[in-house]
Amino acid sequence: MSTAGKNRSILSGLVDGPAPVTETPKPAPAAATPAAPTPSVAARGPERLGSRLSSLSRVTSGDVKEKTLHLVDPARVRMWARHNRRYDLLSEQACSELLEGLRSQGEQEFPAIVRTVSDNPDFDYEVICGARRHWSVSFLRNVEHRQIKFLIEVRDLDDEAAFRLSDVENRARDDISDYERAIDYRGAVDDYYGGIARRMAERMEVHEVWLSRFLELAKLPQQIVDAFGDIRQLREHHSRAIKPLLKVDATRIKVMASAKKLAADQAERRAAGQPLIEAAKIIETLKAAAAGKSAAPSPKPGLQTVSSPAGVALFQLAPKGPKRAIMDLALDANATNEDFQRAFAEALATLRPDR
Repeated sequence: MSTAGKNRSILSGLVDGPAPVTETPKPAPAAATPAAPTPSVAARGPERLGSRLSSLSRVTSGDVKEKTLHLVDPARVRMWARHNRRYDLLSEQACSELLEGLRSQGEQEFPAIVRTVSDNPDFDYEVICGARRHWSVSFLRNVEHRQIKFLIEVRDLDDEAAFRLSDVENRARDDISDYERAIDYRGAVDDYYGGIARRMAERMEVHEVWLSRFLELAKLPQQIVDAFGDIRQLREHHSRAIKPLLKVDATRIKVMASAKKLAADQAERRAAGQPLIEAAKIIETLKAAAAGKSAAPSPKPGLQTVSSPAGVALFQLAPKGPKRAIMDLALDANATNEDFQRAFAEALATLRPDR
């Protein structure tokens, strides 16, 4: 085939539809007003060709990036060992909104970021970003037996780049706790940045003071962490309140003893299905122990603290006689309005069971 013939073949493949067929128009009667010419397929072909070539040029120039996504069995994908989210804390309640979206759409909208692995024949990839998506798709497949696959984007990343990508995706999210983030940062500063927080802050493009607060949170003794009952209750500003209490040996002993007692109390509450002691009460108790004072009195009998599935206190209910109750909302709680609505509906059903 000649060069001209090859070019015509390529161009005809870019233009949709069959090759144009040209017909000789019949002459119109002299008295009739000639009709406006209708663009032929041949006339429209160059327009479509121009549009397609324009799209190709945008890809070539870098203005548009094309990605290849894959649909895989989530059982063939593991979590990266350094992933910044506690996978064991994920549950149907914690992923409720994501699960509803997957059920209604029938597919995963945003891909998880993964990289290939070759050290274990049971897995082909590991998740860098997308633990909740992996858990939710796995739940729908294994529990609800839905025919849904895990949507992934494969990238070539070293550990330091994987850490930064995972952090950027989750830094502004409320559903990952400060303590999970702090532990991730503590490991990263040693593994990737030679223990130098300033170097790490520069790579993450954050203020060094902001980063140092999370690194301090990760240094809290395990007994203090256990006193909160759930790491999702432990926030960065709590570390700033507790740190001065541990500087002097005499007060440190008292604070640690109080934390041990609180941890035991929290464990009993969790086993009995009761709400955990909220963070503000824990801080108050530890400060009282450091000052050598008795802890503040326990909540009044009948006062009920209602928490989200993540353990965040949402509101308190105080009974006022047999027919009334007062609700005290924690408007600054780290929870969504849907968490409040769901908790309120459950509390109302308990208060008015026959309505």
